[in-house]
Amino acid sequence: MSVRSDPYKVAVSQVQRAGEMLGLEQGMIDLMTRPKREFTVNFPVRMDDGSIRVFTGFRVQHNFARGPCKGGIRYHPAVSLDEVRALAMWMTWKCATVGLPYGGAKGGVICNPKEMSAGELERMTRRYASEIAPIIGPHVDIPAPDMYTDAQVMAWIMDTYSMNVGYSVPGVVTGKPISLGGSEGREEATSRGLAYCVREAMTVEGVQREGATAAVQGFGNVGWNAARLLKEELGMRITALSDSSGGIFDPAGLDPVDVYEHKRRTGSVQGYPEALDITNQELLEMECTVLVPAALENVLSSDNADRVKARIVAEGANGPTTPEADRVLYEKGITLIPDILCNAGGVTVSYFEWVQDLQFLFWSKAEIENRLDQIMTYSFARVYATAGAKEVDMRTAAYLLAVDEVVQATKMRGIYP
Repeated sequence: MSVRSDPYKVAVSQVQRAGEMLGLEQGMIDLMTRPKREFTVNFPVRMDDGSIRVFTGFRVQHNFARGPCKGGIRYHPAVSLDEVRALAMWMTWKCATVGLPYGGAKGGVICNPKEMSAGELERMTRRYASEIAPIIGPHVDIPAPDMYTDAQVMAWIMDTYSMNVGYSVPGVVTGKPISLGGSEGREEATSRGLAYCVREAMTVEGVQREGATAAVQGFGNVGWNAARLLKEELGMRITALSDSSGGIFDPAGLDPVDVYEHKRRTGSVQGYPEALDITNQELLEMECTVLVPAALENVLSSDNADRVKARIVAEGANGPTTPEADRVLYEKGITLIPDILCNAGGVTVSYFEWVQDLQFLFWSKAEIENRLDQIMTYSFARVYATAGAKEVDMRTAAYLLAVDEVVQATKMRGIYP
């Protein structure tokens, strides 16, 4: 089943399986799979040519049991309510996996930001922010950047919300510019958390760092920073990199920073000097110590999982591995670090940003990296130990831990009134 075609059903099936393994009654499983609140808004925006266009946006808040909701806002033509529902639910489990006091949320606007001017994007963002303002806030629901949104978009949302309440509220969003209360280390946080997980996986699996290689699919913010950190901090040789147009391979090793500059100049990683052009499929199936799928959903499926030769798969993207591929990789003895653990560094540093905003007290980059290291190391050890004790793959272990955390919080709070 395609996550892209029916993401909510996949998200529900994952929780259903964990709930059955935990011995939960069906009513509690239903409570865990149904969003607390779904908000759909249709709003007008004046375009540059003077015409009015009506946009549709969503904000789904999945669960409040462990704290306020947290999750990104994406701008994309294919945004759908089912996709946003699924992403909100996955955020709940991601936050619970790494012990953050949040529930999951997600938002989106159906639009093509590549075809919109900066002025149109600002007007659309501010109107969307005004529409969802009644259900967001620093103690209720804290949005963040996601696909095709960035620090500038967060600044517009923060300003719009602040103008409506009459004073500055930096804690209403995370992923802001540092000048508006953003956090040091946020841009590379997802990749840094991934690198910490890879380090821990190599240690517990007895994989030597010397001579270790990595192949990274996807060269957006997560992919390129992951490649850079695996090379600079773990000493790994980056043998393959790719973007949406294809990939490059060099057994002697690639310099991610240099490749980034090449892509900036040419628009693609392909054509890089001394490297062999390859397809994304070839990258996924090549021999390497660590494979990092950091691009699209479902790239590892029943069609190619049996040809994966990596020792460790570290999910930089959300949902890059299908349930069928999970089983194949587990049976092959490949250690897969699931997305709700592996790429949780981003939401963890978003949490740090929120805490700093609420205190009006800011931390150094070194302090943030140290705190992130502690959380990711502890969370990895907890998931890995559970996988061993229950004799399941790490994704199942992470779901068992995360769903149980939320269920226990729900039971302790009780049902009101």
